[in-house]
Amino acid sequence: MPSALENAVYGLLATPVLHTAVEHGVFTSLIEDGPGTVAGLAERLDVDEDTLERMLLVLTSLGVVTRATGGEYALTSDAAPFLDPGNSRYLGGFIKHLTLETQGRLGRLDSYLAKGKPTTEASPFDDVYRDAESLRGFMRAMWDLSFGVSRELAVLADMAGTKHLVDVGGATGPFAVAALLSEPALRATVFDMPAVGPLVGEDTEARPVADRLDFVGGDFFADELPQGDCLAFGYILSDWDDDTCVTLLEKAYRACRAPGRVLIMDRLFEDDRSGPLATAAMNLVMHIEMAGRHRTAAEFIALLERAGFSDCEVRRSGGEKHVVIGHKR
Repeated sequence: MPSALENAVYGLLATPVLHTAVEHGVFTSLIEDGPGTVAGLAERLDVDEDTLERMLLVLTSLGVVTRATGGEYALTSDAAPFLDPGNSRYLGGFIKHLTLETQGRLGRLDSYLAKGKPTTEASPFDDVYRDAESLRGFMRAMWDLSFGVSRELAVLADMAGTKHLVDVGGATGPFAVAALLSEPALRATVFDMPAVGPLVGEDTEARPVADRLDFVGGDFFADELPQGDCLAFGYILSDWDDDTCVTLLEKAYRACRAPGRVLIMDRLFEDDRSGPLATAAMNLVMHIEMAGRHRTAAEFIALLERAGFSDCEVRRSGGEKHVVIGHKR
């Protein structure tokens, strides 16, 4: 079997194994206590040795952990930052969301393929806001997915000279916090649904900038946006169709003080839409969980220009999420 096909076939098991290992502290133990044998790790974690070994063998085959000749398992240096709860690139919350939420919705694909996605399907956020636990879990996933790369994106966006950032649909503020950490003179407002407000500022990284971080509750479909000289959409426009995106960008144009700008931070397809894999995979997730899709840089620029922004530019990061900028002169 070709390796690409093998990974696709057995990938069904990979994310749940990762999630279970995260939940039971396997990676945290390997980071904090060092490498260990199956027996030693099972004792440390008080888990079943046979099941743990089978999981570690899968993780070894995936290249997430290594196994020394003496039988000790260790986390690879490449994977460690993403599985360390103390690292800004930690993905535990996102892995949990994929396992507990996304995987359960994949069954919709058969119906979508046969009949198309129903236009009357319930709001994609009904599940997110169904209770406090679901909301907190989703916001945790968004922080884990966004904060690490936001540190780079804030530098790419160059916040020097920006006075007031408005983070539209900013969740608990991963980009707003990263921007505040990068620019001491900046103030930031997170604009999101009122239920999100009590969760803003809970993350450890937000505490040093809490005095410059505000929250305004509202609905960006029903309400106008708070005013600022920089408005940011991080992982927002990929949730919606083109016309909805233009409506939101037009609101951003009205709220943007000139000279000002809007930042779109999202995954980008290559111009020929041949990849990357993470963007293609999450493009399918947008179809299942939300109402939008991922786009090329040129498609985002076209949306910005329809809304009135000009002199658009693209600044690419070293990761999966990039910045598309439109200016209001």
